[in-house]
Amino acid sequence: MSAEESETENGDGRDDDAPVSLVVGEEETSIADISLIDWPAIAVFWLLAVIVFLQFFTRYVLNDSLAWTEEAARYLLILVCFLGSISAVRRGGHIALEFLPRMLPAAYGKALAVLSELITFGLYGTLTWIGIALTQKTRQKMVTVPVPKAWIYTIVVAALAGMTVYSGIWLWRKIRRPAERVVAELGQNFTGD
Repeated sequence: MSAEESETENGDGRDDDAPVSLVVGEEETSIADISLIDWPAIAVFWLLAVIVFLQFFTRYVLNDSLAWTEEAARYLLILVCFLGSISAVRRGGHIALEFLPRMLPAAYGKALAVLSELITFGLYGTLTWIGIALTQKTRQKMVTVPVPKAWIYTIVVAALAGMTVYSGIWLWRKIRRPAERVVAELGQNFTGD
């Protein structure tokens, strides 16, 4: 490290005038929290990666792209989003309003957290119900691949049902736990299954 670099950086790799709150600490990554319910999202993600690479390779290297890869990638991305959302709901990691419940007294914070989870549970349940109706009405196939769109919708509905179940578990936990614990756990991505 040169003398010039040492003047602009302290020991943690940031400039001396950089705000400390913007420094991201190093955290170890662990795969210990991966559950059986997470594997479909991981498998679809890697299938998507292979298809996107195939699309890139055929288009830019061979200069003759495969027509089906774009549509397949689009639907696989939808599946990754919904299947991955099951993992996020299981961990309690979806975006939530955490500031207000923490600022209120514990009893009101718990009530707000329970109300939030109840709304989320109702949303997932309603989307599951609507998705079932949509799946039953869908008779189209994909344009370039002879696969019924209802198959894609069925997986999306199953993911929504999984999110509904995990949201119900979170709702039950928040109702049963003391108010102080509910408020303390907001934003901690509690992973107890």
